[in-house]
Amino acid sequence: MPNPLAYLMLAIWPVVTIALFRRLAADRALILSLVVGYLFLPEPPAAFDLPLMPPLNKHNIPALTAFAFCLWKYGPQGPEGATLLPRSLLGRGLLLVFVLSPIMTALGNTEPVFWGQIGLPALGIKDALALIVQQFLLILPFLLARQYLISGGAQRYFLLALLVGGLVYSLLMLIEMRLSPQLNNWIYGYYQHLFGQSIRAGGYRPVVFLYHGLWVAFFIFTSAVAGFALWRLDARMHNIKILAAALYLTAILVLAKSLGALIFAVALIPMVVFFTRLMQIRVAILIGLLAIGYPILKGAHLVPEDRILAAAANIDPERAHSLEFRFDNENTLLDRAYEKPVFGWGSWGRNHILDPVSGIILSVTDGRWIIVIGIYGWVGFLAEFGLLVLPLVLLWREAVAAKEDRISPFVAPLSLMLAINVFDMIPNATLTPLTWMVAGALTGYAESLKAARIKRGLAGDKALKWQSIM
Repeated sequence: MPNPLAYLMLAIWPVVTIALFRRLAADRALILSLVVGYLFLPEPPAAFDLPLMPPLNKHNIPALTAFAFCLWKYGPQGPEGATLLPRSLLGRGLLLVFVLSPIMTALGNTEPVFWGQIGLPALGIKDALALIVQQFLLILPFLLARQYLISGGAQRYFLLALLVGGLVYSLLMLIEMRLSPQLNNWIYGYYQHLFGQSIRAGGYRPVVFLYHGLWVAFFIFTSAVAGFALWRLDARMHNIKILAAALYLTAILVLAKSLGALIFAVALIPMVVFFTRLMQIRVAILIGLLAIGYPILKGAHLVPEDRILAAAANIDPERAHSLEFRFDNENTLLDRAYEKPVFGWGSWGRNHILDPVSGIILSVTDGRWIIVIGIYGWVGFLAEFGLLVLPLVLLWREAVAAKEDRISPFVAPLSLMLAINVFDMIPNATLTPLTWMVAGALTGYAESLKAARIKRGLAGDKALKWQSIM
């Protein structure tokens, strides 16, 4: 169980967040409060479980505090008059469905569920309200980033925060690679996941203060990509020190023993270094659409699982066995989800398969997509993944309409990071506040490009009209 220090850190983080917003510009304060909080605050079960509220933990306390402070200081329009909600009708529609669809989920689950002697409660008004609040807290980083991380300077600072955060985290990772993942246990009094999953290839996979070693590896992957992006795109950082830092983080990623994150790095780093901005955005859209397409193909039984398993077995039999385990659980959980396909089963673990005697959950939900479909149905899945992929489409549309040199160079690597993160949510549940921050920042930037394009078009129409009059 978490020790008092774990709860103390969560309790004082609102004070830290407010202090950052008082001392720094809003964009920098938002980035630091969420990034540092994500990296160093204790993972659940360290949380404050208040009545009629979802648990308040490291994933929502920084964002909730930042939202409250910004609302008090700047109002709903923000410091530069940016609205809180997306400007596009599709974005607003997806956001409303994402937050409010739990109402329909609750209405469709008013009966209890029984597994032999084990019963799970029906959903009521309190559950609907709790799920709505949970969805609102989850989306807060998106809304804040869309409002405050629009400029190219904010995007550059976010990449810099990822780079510096990765360099600091790498030292802690090296400690755990040598001594085993113990930092969270030493400092916060508990181990946040199964220790056996940290043993890999005769060594240890670091966990530090995140949920799992896969989360750590994915963060270091983004840090390495951020380093290469800054080295290539920022004239002030195009030097040997930044290149050495990026190469060092890549080496740390290799030592982290996560094949998936390493494959992502091998694919993305050359794109960031050699591809144009528009090419990177196009690749990002393709990756994002593949991520959305997989669950659809899976539901239609069009995924060639046998061929994939055979190819994986040629590389590593142990990984092939793990992949087969994932496929089996996905198929079982999809069958369960199809009993409530539209709005899902809701909370209380109703989307799982339970042992009818002991009540132990027998199914394993690894991928974020199967979690969302099971709880909120296909409507919830399309709303969540749609919000994550929509900024890539909006950005591509504006990039095509505008000259490439008018686009911030930093949005291209951020687009690739977001797309790969969405793709990684097929095998894993790596949805974090940083994911939503990138999606929000890109959405806001794409909308600002559209507003500027419309403004230029109106100005051009007025000029042509005046010339015709003259």
